[in-house]
Amino acid sequence: MYVFYSALLAVWLLITLPYWLIQMGRHGKYRAGLAQRFGKLPDWLGTPPSKPIIWVHAVSVGEVLTISGLVAELRLRFPEHRIVVSTTTGTGQKLARKRFGEDNVFYFPLDFAFTIRPYLRALAPQLIIIAETEFWPNFLRLAKKNGSKIAVVNARISDRSFPGYRRLRPWLSRALTNIDLFLTQTEEDSRRLAEIGAAAQRIQISGNLKFDVSPPAPPPIVESLRSAFYQASAGPILVCGSTVDDEEPLLLRAFENVLASHPRAVMILAPRYPERFREVAELLKKLGLRFWRRSLWSGEAIAGGVFFVDTIGELAALYSLGTLAFVGGSLVPRGGHNIIEPAQYGVPIIIGTHTENFRDVVSLFRAQNALKVVGPAELPLAFMELISDEGERMALGRRAADTIRAQQGATQRVLVALDALLGRSAVTPDASAQ
Repeated sequence: MYVFYSALLAVWLLITLPYWLIQMGRHGKYRAGLAQRFGKLPDWLGTPPSKPIIWVHAVSVGEVLTISGLVAELRLRFPEHRIVVSTTTGTGQKLARKRFGEDNVFYFPLDFAFTIRPYLRALAPQLIIIAETEFWPNFLRLAKKNGSKIAVVNARISDRSFPGYRRLRPWLSRALTNIDLFLTQTEEDSRRLAEIGAAAQRIQISGNLKFDVSPPAPPPIVESLRSAFYQASAGPILVCGSTVDDEEPLLLRAFENVLASHPRAVMILAPRYPERFREVAELLKKLGLRFWRRSLWSGEAIAGGVFFVDTIGELAALYSLGTLAFVGGSLVPRGGHNIIEPAQYGVPIIIGTHTENFRDVVSLFRAQNALKVVGPAELPLAFMELISDEGERMALGRRAADTIRAQQGATQRVLVALDALLGRSAVTPDASAQ
């Protein structure tokens, strides 16, 4: 199985090579960390580790944010270990380095034996923690053979990936035998994992780590923008985050309606993918909207236009400035993005109808009447209604924050399960260690 899989992966890489080269040349994607992906160790891994290693893998920005609190708790609970973090994407890498330190972060290798073995030899991880769903057969097999315990935390099987996983069950189930522990977000995720071949006795429901993520310390841009809005008497402020292709035109047309009634309104617009920044800037120019680019902004007053966030890692804190928030990937069929970030600030949330990637979180919020779900045609009216109805707006935001608080605790359940996996007693660090 593994030889066939490796050959298939190699053929796929060769066939798709033109795409990767175009992405590298046109957008600069995938160029960073290329050597590490092919097994070249970062410089800080040149000497044997002085402590046992816990290796945490988080694919991109969302997963890095999700495991940030867990990593902090692991450092308290396992002071005798060193925690290192790998990511797949460049944006995830940048955020992870900022959160966990340059000398603790590296790019996850491609799933070939020759790229994986150097990392396993250098790190010899006692425990490998994989965030959400990353089932790389060669990596799992070699890590297990190397003596590592392997846990998947915050595990989920999305509506989009489940049919494919189910078709691959005869092969996937073999790879999943290498995983010692699955800690799932929901009962439905547990059921789906068992259906694709995970051993039921290795599956536990721990809840969603995203509910435990504390709001980030506000970067300087938050206070700078707050001051800029105040100077210009700007408002209302609409924060539209993680937007994707074909959403920005819908949002900007809705915003034009808002400007007609509220000429000092501001939209904070943060596209999901950096390679689309140029495209979105061109759209703003084409529509004739006044806009300020975050990367070029020098602190001048802002009102009556769009603050275009063409940077990475600041969106979560910017939600705190919102009169209301729209979370993208949901007006078009992309599965939606994380609604927890604006909810933490008690900001009222609007999303579209395509939320398959966050089905359980969205269902929970809908059950608590803690967000508004609209289609593209309803979006302009939804903006105007919430802007004009302060009572409903404040109540919607309050219910969102209350929903978050009611769901917290997953991090501690994960830590207890990891203690048991390593044969340790579940001891909570004392206050002096914190």
